[in-house]
Amino acid sequence: MPWLKLKLLVADARAQPLADALEEWGAIAVTLEDAADQPLLLASIGIPDGTSLCRGFETHWNKNPLWSQVRVTGLFPERANTDDILARVREWMGLAEAPLHQIEQLGDEDWAHSWMAHYHPLNVGRHLWVVPSWCTPPEPTAINIILDPGLAFGTGDHPTTALCLAWLSEQPLAGKTVLDYGCGSGILAIAALRLGAASACAVDMDATALEVTRANAARNGIHRGLEIMHADRLPARFQADMVVANIFSGTLMELAAEITSRIRPGGMLALSGLLAGQEGEVRACYDPPFTLTAHERSKWVLLTGRKPADLG
Repeated sequence: MPWLKLKLLVADARAQPLADALEEWGAIAVTLEDAADQPLLLASIGIPDGTSLCRGFETHWNKNPLWSQVRVTGLFPERANTDDILARVREWMGLAEAPLHQIEQLGDEDWAHSWMAHYHPLNVGRHLWVVPSWCTPPEPTAINIILDPGLAFGTGDHPTTALCLAWLSEQPLAGKTVLDYGCGSGILAIAALRLGAASACAVDMDATALEVTRANAARNGIHRGLEIMHADRLPARFQADMVVANIFSGTLMELAAEITSRIRPGGMLALSGLLAGQEGEVRACYDPPFTLTAHERSKWVLLTGRKPADLG
């Protein structure tokens, strides 16, 4: 079945609302990309003929993209009237003319290849790889996490996820309990277990993220040691040896007391999802009791530290 791909260039504040509007106007899938063509969000539902497309989320604490210009791409059935859709966009945005746009026609195979071409196996830590399911692991004897990009935030290609994975690969995880707070795709909890953790708990507020985590766990042969639950159902007294939270800086600050309470005395904390320059205000929410160390990659920051052993 042929498809129409409509690309629109808009300001970041308009991107997510426009993506939602395109879905209402018949888009089967919508992607948001920055100027470097790196997919941020893959959203939507299955195609009526049974073809499956993935739905992705930054996390349940979705925020608008951080870039000044975002490319919003909607995939429509061939019969869609793009003139009508552009007229709706123009009216919705209050413009005299439609925003900069491009229309392409492509088949199922072309669409799949254009999406899959974005992703390759990634070496994210010592003997740790994230491998798309359609790729052959470059290092078969390494720890290979098999993941279908686009299902949920956390594919290893974003610097925040890569920072967390690299840090996890350097930790002594044997016998430890890990809490992945805001799990998205579940990649951090899955990686912790594959790296030797005794158990992991993955929590999120988004039901789809929890479903994706379950699917990814099964894909990676994780059948025990992993608990997956809504964040509100985390037992009041639950604590872990290590807590990893890869979410936005504002949410890290809002949840500081909650996250801190989930770490056992002497346990480790890793916070990511913040840009360089935001770490100061995040530090202030966690210090005391933590003295946090910053690790930076591509202007994104990971903060890590240990909870004092004498602190309950």
